[in-house]
Amino acid sequence: MADDAHPDGSVATEADDALVIGDHSFSSRLIVGTSRYPNPQVMLDALEATGTELVTVAIRRVNVENPAPESHLDLIRQGGYQVLPNTAGCYTAREAVLVARLAREALDTSLIKLEVIGDDETLMPDVEQLLDAAKTLVDDGFTVLAYANDDPITCQKLADLGCAAVMPLGSPIGSGMGIVNPYNLRLIREVVEDTPLIVDAGIGTASDAVTAMELGYDGVLLNTAIAEAQHPVDMAHAMRLAVESGRHAHRAGRIPRRVYAQASSPTDGQVATE
Repeated sequence: MADDAHPDGSVATEADDALVIGDHSFSSRLIVGTSRYPNPQVMLDALEATGTELVTVAIRRVNVENPAPESHLDLIRQGGYQVLPNTAGCYTAREAVLVARLAREALDTSLIKLEVIGDDETLMPDVEQLLDAAKTLVDDGFTVLAYANDDPITCQKLADLGCAAVMPLGSPIGSGMGIVNPYNLRLIREVVEDTPLIVDAGIGTASDAVTAMELGYDGVLLNTAIAEAQHPVDMAHAMRLAVESGRHAHRAGRIPRRVYAQASSPTDGQVATE
């Protein structure tokens, strides 16, 4: 999304730099998952450390109609987080649409993170099924955040369909490989100008999140990098700082890369040596 500079050229503050997805506005640009934590308390402590406001939950893995006390869903609600249901585990457009509609009815939200997976080994999106499901859900009034391949053409099509956000992968889900194709992510940012872009999947450590944000992305969604870290709460705090730092750096504008050195000290007015 295009950045608005202040008249004096200064960088916008966090207060006027909200992440807007559909009708929702968030001060944090970090979206966090809830699986694979050692225990619920670590999960809650990590969520707090991230500063996140939007937490994603796999609908096929929780009882959304009658959540038990102290269930993940119940704890998330008690913490005041906005729930982002997702369609993880769906392999067809039909499955994904059914799960999304169940989530909307049970949780009273139009938000949906759309995942339609092609196979069990790579967990890469099935593009044909993804586009089919995205069109159906957008037409049905959902606020769709679509998980996609790092393919500019697919991402542009998802944006054109009316998805509220497009979420290309950094690398395969849970791999921790980081941003393996920054060139493609940069292309996606250039062709998808007016739809929020969020890097989803593959983030391994804080520097990966910084890279995503410095490429001009609007946010980062991650889970495993925090949940399976040696010290999840510490990593959660690091991810918060990384996303904020990368966002500020992108808005500030980096210097151009140069082949040769350029002295930082002025040469005019130097004291003569002879």
